[in-house]
Amino acid sequence: MFRLLKPQHKTFKLAVFLSSMRTKYIFVVGGVISGVGKGVATASLARILKDYGYKVTCMKIDPYINIDAGTMNPTEHGEVFVTEDGDETDQDIGNYERFLGENILSVNYMTTGRVYLSVIERERRLEYDGKCVEVVPHIPFEVIERIKKCGTVTQSEFVVVEVGGTVGEYQNVLFLEAARRMHLDNPTDVAFILVSYLPVPKNIGEMKTKPTQYAAISMNSAGIQPDFVICRSEQALDEVRRTKIAVSCNIHADQVISAPDVESIYKVPLELESEGLGKKMLKKFGMDVKKRTTQWEKLVTPVLTSEARIGIVGKYFDVGDYILRDSYLSVIEAIKHAAWSLGVKPTIDWIDAQQIEKSTKPLEQYDGIIVPGGFGARGVEGKIKAIQFCREKNVPYLGLCYGMQLAIVEFARHVCKLQGANTMEIDSKTAYPVISMQTAQQDVMAQRKYGGTMRLGAYAANLKPSRIFDLYKKSSRLKEDKAQLSQLEEWRRGKIVGDAIIERHRHRYEVNPVYIAQLEKNGLLFSGYHERADGTKLMEFVEIPGKPFFGTQAHPEFKSRVEKPSPLFVGLMEAAKKR
Repeated sequence: MFRLLKPQHKTFKLAVFLSSMRTKYIFVVGGVISGVGKGVATASLARILKDYGYKVTCMKIDPYINIDAGTMNPTEHGEVFVTEDGDETDQDIGNYERFLGENILSVNYMTTGRVYLSVIERERRLEYDGKCVEVVPHIPFEVIERIKKCGTVTQSEFVVVEVGGTVGEYQNVLFLEAARRMHLDNPTDVAFILVSYLPVPKNIGEMKTKPTQYAAISMNSAGIQPDFVICRSEQALDEVRRTKIAVSCNIHADQVISAPDVESIYKVPLELESEGLGKKMLKKFGMDVKKRTTQWEKLVTPVLTSEARIGIVGKYFDVGDYILRDSYLSVIEAIKHAAWSLGVKPTIDWIDAQQIEKSTKPLEQYDGIIVPGGFGARGVEGKIKAIQFCREKNVPYLGLCYGMQLAIVEFARHVCKLQGANTMEIDSKTAYPVISMQTAQQDVMAQRKYGGTMRLGAYAANLKPSRIFDLYKKSSRLKEDKAQLSQLEEWRRGKIVGDAIIERHRHRYEVNPVYIAQLEKNGLLFSGYHERADGTKLMEFVEIPGKPFFGTQAHPEFKSRVEKPSPLFVGLMEAAKKR
């Protein structure tokens, strides 16, 4: 015979306490269209819960067979975001980091390929004790194990899990099955959010709810009932449609959340919380609604007193007749962070490098130029022309990874007079290979091991007295990174001499040490380097003293935050503001 416990009963209170201590899992699923904003919604909810005083992390499940995002075309998939521990992930991991203001590691990311590979490897090791290994239940079980491991490793009270793809498609059905089973086992610890799109066809002029209704039905067919529906649209949701969605999706009207377009993604948490999403989620789990901090609101509503125009010279822009800005998402966000910290409103333009091969005239309108990371020969000569234009005209320039390598090629050709100097990535037979591949990378390439074999993740760099040193010192990063150096693996830390910082990397080619002395003799300053245990020095930072011209082999955009802009981007925006 069962006995109900009253709230004042000690056993009841203990049960509530233990329930509140267990990690809570929130699954965010997309409906109707891809790119509906699941990643921003996931990051925004995480930020809201963090502002209520809870330990929160985010996780991304990618439906691709790829083991990681490193081999995906950026014009199809968007930016490859690199974590501190060297994982090549989906760009949404970057949003999680920027919204939460903390590092997200490889344990927070999985793909279909990664899950299947793990199951197959376990089967080969007889870890299933000779059982027949099947797609169901073993794949969902592996997914569940990874999700729970993420909560344990990060010691989080909430894990907000973004399920990639769109509900109803074949690719993510096994992830939904894992989520359904987690809810079945612990219904008080799991919640579901459907982020769906409500179109307003121009020829009709009315917001339509039917696509969202079908998305909810698709979730139901997977055995999942959404607890909240976040309604994405150009306009705010009216009460008539809020009620219609509530009725058709089997939820209360206050569980239907309006999420209209906003001028900045960083204001999405404010929009969602204006609908009470955070409080409602906490109440659903029976958790305390603590006092919420307002730091985020202050950060994302800066006072802007001037403007600066920044041009990004690259090639990963066009997809058919459309522009894909996501290829350089972290660069764009890093520009915003730095600009806002200086009270500057940035105007960002995308410049096709192949156009600059014909003429540099389009560059004359900009206050600063960035050449970001990339691969391959297309558009390279246009990038080099853009770099030469900046150096000769004193236009503030920031080169990132490939952008630094090509700056060295340009300097070697036009200042050091090494005619035909190049990177071996473009011309393996150049007479002056100022950028070359390290021996270890040559061995990897000979075996065609492309995935996950670049120089990836965080590495320490020793800084010399320089403009770049001053920027890092001014930002407090020198002090912060010094405290983290001891936590880096020895091969990532290298030999530390004096002041050092930590940045993330994604590349195969390095500055050829044969030409360092000649480049510096002609006025180039290598202001930072990573020194390996065997004494090999890899050039990390370069600048021209007295000019607003600098670059890095790293990707500092990956560590830029709203509250802590990247020092190099701040340096660029300071120089651009002066123009």
